[in-house]
Amino acid sequence: MFGRWNCSSRKEATQTYTMLGKKYQEMLTLKEAMSTRMTVVPSTEYLHTVNDEGRHYTVYLLERKCVCGRSQVDELPCLHALAILKSKFLMREDYCSDYYKPNSIVMTYDVHVYPLPNRNEWSIPAHIVEEVVLPPKWKRPPRRPKKKRDKPFSEWLQPKKSTFMYHMWAGRT
Repeated sequence: MFGRWNCSSRKEATQTYTMLGKKYQEMLTLKEAMSTRMTVVPSTEYLHTVNDEGRHYTVYLLERKCVCGRSQVDELPCLHALAILKSKFLMREDYCSDYYKPNSIVMTYDVHVYPLPNRNEWSIPAHIVEEVVLPPKWKRPPRRPKKKRDKPFSEWLQPKKSTFMYHMWAGRT
């Protein structure tokens, strides 16, 4: 199964003809659309201030840093950096880490995953065969576990539905 996954992921990565992986290209496009409402005030060629709804963010293009901290964490341009790159007609892919580029993604899947031989051919050391594995000491709690999921970036941007609007729609005011 792992070998099959590795092979299909490598094949998909080698057939990517964009400057970044598909997922990261989409993220940057979404961020760029959100950055259109921002105004850019240049201080020097590489130092800019970006105004976003009354808040000011300083961006150092040369060092790929922003005071919001997103550029340093993700190693992708944040909203503020994208506003500058768009205003200066610079390629946003040039300010992304090499980790997000197809060559690096292909190298991730270059590791060979060898299938296991038949169970009769396994050579297991004696100290491992003799080891006794006990069940866990604790039981799971009786109730259903809470769902843990990461929200996609697009879900963070959608406004939450208010109950007032629901009641207006349902005809219950």
